Amino acid sequence: MNKISLLWEIPLALLSFIFYKIMKFVIGNVFTVYLAIDKRKATQWRVLSAKTINAPLVLPVLMTKGPRWNTHAIIGTLGPFAVKETIAIDLETANKSSRSWIAVVYSFPGYKTITSIESEQLDRSDRWHTVELAPGKYSLGVRYYNRADTVNYPAVKVDDQIYVESYNVPSNINDYYYNLIEAKNWFYSSLHYYIFTILKLRQYLPETFVRREYLPVGAPATHFAYNYLDAQQALEIKIEPKIIEQFDIYFTLYDRSSFPLTWCIITNTEYMLSPQQTTGYFLLRIRPKPEYSTTAVKVKSQLASWDSSVQRWLISD
Repeated sequence: MNKISLLWEIPLALLSFIFYKIMKFVIGNVFTVYLAIDKRKATQWRVLSAKTINAPLVLPVLMTKGPRWNTHAIIGTLGPFAVKETIAIDLETANKSSRSWIAVVYSFPGYKTITSIESEQLDRSDRWHTVELAPGKYSLGVRYYNRADTVNYPAVKVDDQIYVESYNVPSNINDYYYNLIEAKNWFYSSLHYYIFTILKLRQYLPETFVRREYLPVGAPATHFAYNYLDAQQALEIKIEPKIIEQFDIYFTLYDRSSFPLTWCIITNTEYMLSPQQTTGYFLLRIRPKPEYSTTAVKVKSQLASWDSSVQRWLISD
């Protein structure tokens, strides 16, 4: 950024940052009360879809709690529910619905990650997987990657009692992403205005701060690569063959208000994104393929070169 643009860019980014934090607190607490009052919502799977997105408070909650949309996974949440000792997840249903999945247990109402369960780490012959928890209230989030033609969310037991039965969802349930950008307005643009600025000033800011503000809470084995894109700037990504062989590489481009613009699974050693009309930022989620869940390969990502016309990245081991 030149000095003139900084005079207005940084103050606006600071206002956006403050606005985001306030809205995250307010909307999060309103939604917590809503779930506490509407007990029916807590006792059924809430799978992201066009219908759920249009429900009261859902989109504002997602845009403050998880705004880097995962366009490659089917995402469902359950709870809050009270636990005395254990919860158990129906592995058979989950494994039939997805080649790779992640379940995350959150505290409630703090939404702190308590533990995560990755399908690759479990014995696929087991019928149930049990998690021991301290007495308290929790919620559960399940992300399905590489889903099957028939998708069912698993039954869940709480303290050895069935809390929810398996729940069928259409395999095309994620089609709402194609029209999600239509929800863009001044409110969401104001919420996320600061993200582009901190990515552009990344070299001057603590990396832990940038990661905390931008990245989602990923599974331990997931590697992220990310950066901003200027208007009319192309993106070129070169990937070593070993990474292509052993990892699923999920690409998503967001506009400045954090709504997804385009996404794909990268399966070749070279990927090129043509120049975009508007500023934005991208995110690569790089996850070991199920058959390589114990791989010793460590993913490294680095900016190889940059100019106003093209930004080049290298993904290697």
